[in-house]
Amino acid sequence: MALAVGAYEACRRAGALDRLGAVVVDHALQEGSGTVARAVRDRLTGMGYPAGSVQLRGVVVEADQVRTDGLEAAARNARYAAFCEALVASGAGEVLLGHTRDDQAETVLLGLVRGSGARSLAGIAPRRGPYVRPLLDLTRATLRECCRENDLAWWEDPFNADERFARVRIRHRVLPVLEDAFGGDGSVAAALARTAALARVDADFLDALAEAAEEDVVVGAGELDCAELAFLPEALRSRVVRRWLVRAGAVEPGAVHVGAVCRLVTHWHGQKGVDVPGVHVVRRAGNLSAESAAPGDGPAADV
Repeated sequence: MALAVGAYEACRRAGALDRLGAVVVDHALQEGSGTVARAVRDRLTGMGYPAGSVQLRGVVVEADQVRTDGLEAAARNARYAAFCEALVASGAGEVLLGHTRDDQAETVLLGLVRGSGARSLAGIAPRRGPYVRPLLDLTRATLRECCRENDLAWWEDPFNADERFARVRIRHRVLPVLEDAFGGDGSVAAALARTAALARVDADFLDALAEAAEEDVVVGAGELDCAELAFLPEALRSRVVRRWLVRAGAVEPGAVHVGAVCRLVTHWHGQKGVDVPGVHVVRRAGNLSAESAAPGDGPAADV
């Protein structure tokens, strides 16, 4: 709601209300969610959003994906699919999202506890493709105050208090302890957000180097030249391999999968191959090739 009022005011002052619209997504995961979504739509039109510019979209959260990736990921995918459809239908160039500095801090901590790399520690990008997050430097408390000042009611999702989710445990158990021990005034969240910004600069640079390195490493019908790959520093080699795996059809390859494939290059002793979710990687005649794998294949295994 704070994002909605901010976008409205910016467009009103610029005389560009005809370029403004909103998408209200109903995930249908809780009883009464449709009523909540319709109330949000009515608040936006009451605020002054142009008639017909507020879209109410119901989405289906796929049960199979919930079992495979978890409820949060499945709901996020359904939501972003709705955003993508709205972009195409409206011809808009950008979607503004309301992530905050608190969301950023939680994301960095989740990356740390999961043992993720620099890209994960870089957290939420301020801009990625058509998605822009203009509130990323503001706290949740600031946005709540914005809503109060503008007499805007907002919805507190009960899932935000459900400690089955790792992010909620980070929010309610971990961050408060850190703030109490090292500041208590939001300084820890601010420091974590700075860490994300610094890590993003490094990760973007390494990703650009990896993209350039692919010109010498990718050969033939999309295979990887092991000799050229072995020559690369580990930070670039792992990035080249991960990008290649994704293009080959791998599903969210993690560090364990990338590491196993890299060992086919750096510790070659005649292994039969490596299983990655979605693909099977083998080394033949000095090159790595990826073959489609049967559904369910996943745990990386050197054979």
